[in-house]
Amino acid sequence: MKLPFWRTKSAAQPLRIPSWATAYSGGEAPRSYEAQVKASYLANPVAARAIRLISEGAGGAPVLANPPGHQALALLASAGFGASGPGLIEMLAAQLLLHGNAYVEAACGPDGLPAALFALRPERVTVESDSRGWPTGYLYRAGDMVTRYPAETVGDRAALLHIRSYHPLDDHYGAGCLGAAAGAVEVHNAAAKWNRALLDNAARPSGALVYQPGDGSSLTPDQFERLKAEMEAGYAGAANAGRPLLLEGGLSWQAMSLTPAEMDFARARDAAAREIALAFGVPPLLLGLPGDATYANYKEANVALWRLTLLPLTGRILAALSAHLQNWWPGLELRVDRDAVPALSEDRERLWTQVSGATFLTDMEKRNILGLEAGR
Repeated sequence: MKLPFWRTKSAAQPLRIPSWATAYSGGEAPRSYEAQVKASYLANPVAARAIRLISEGAGGAPVLANPPGHQALALLASAGFGASGPGLIEMLAAQLLLHGNAYVEAACGPDGLPAALFALRPERVTVESDSRGWPTGYLYRAGDMVTRYPAETVGDRAALLHIRSYHPLDDHYGAGCLGAAAGAVEVHNAAAKWNRALLDNAARPSGALVYQPGDGSSLTPDQFERLKAEMEAGYAGAANAGRPLLLEGGLSWQAMSLTPAEMDFARARDAAAREIALAFGVPPLLLGLPGDATYANYKEANVALWRLTLLPLTGRILAALSAHLQNWWPGLELRVDRDAVPALSEDRERLWTQVSGATFLTDMEKRNILGLEAGR
């Protein structure tokens, strides 16, 4: 097997910073792709679940090959880095959601045919273009090492497959969902931190120590610092919850609390969670979010997820892989087996009923409409 060939390359001209490298968020400084991934996929439960729900669903979709049983199906089982990791379709789906771009390298065996498909980290790839803006190659950077892949297959040097989402302002890179979900993710994370801080303080400021001596004097700085230190050491934290407070020398305790409006962050969090689900194309009902009446039940929501998100995304990935692998296997076609998707069984049942009731069709015509072979 031909493994990735690493070599150092000095760029002949400055490379344009791709649009995915930074994202403008909330009037603040641009945030890098790594920062967005940490804030969403690694730190936000709603975004992480939405991405995993889509990527794992796409990775588990049944795939058919034409011709049937083609050896290319075995290449989809893993991303080329071991059988224990996620499959190729799952990784590509997650990369398209997060980054908007996915890159696949085909490693050929001694027979010259692809023996493994490697899903490369998209944030490490930069597109090279000529003076007219047409892509001429791809640079993959890992540390100090740089690999250049041609934009087209040259001899035994296979081109790098680039799958990208639509970006209205960029000719070479696609747009992921992180930018659209960044604001909602920040609101959801900020609300979670605020609620955690309230929980640490019993969901309210406990109260205030009021110093009211008879002579109208105030605490000296040393007395104030000593009192503050004693309060933090003896009465703050979960271990000291409910401990009685001993007061002396003109000190009195005045209980305080926040209003319900100030404490109610549940609505803000739910609204932000629904916006996150909307950005990634997941019905909020499947994420356990209340207050959404768009789908009557989980069954309808699951069907909508397949129809509106999983099938278009998986179909795009399989179509790109088919076109790329046709360099070695002409006529190869990979597609989702819709008949084997449990969520779409009612669609198939409805089609069978309609075709069976069409008396003006012959049996062979009915088989062709249903996608059945003559012998089945």
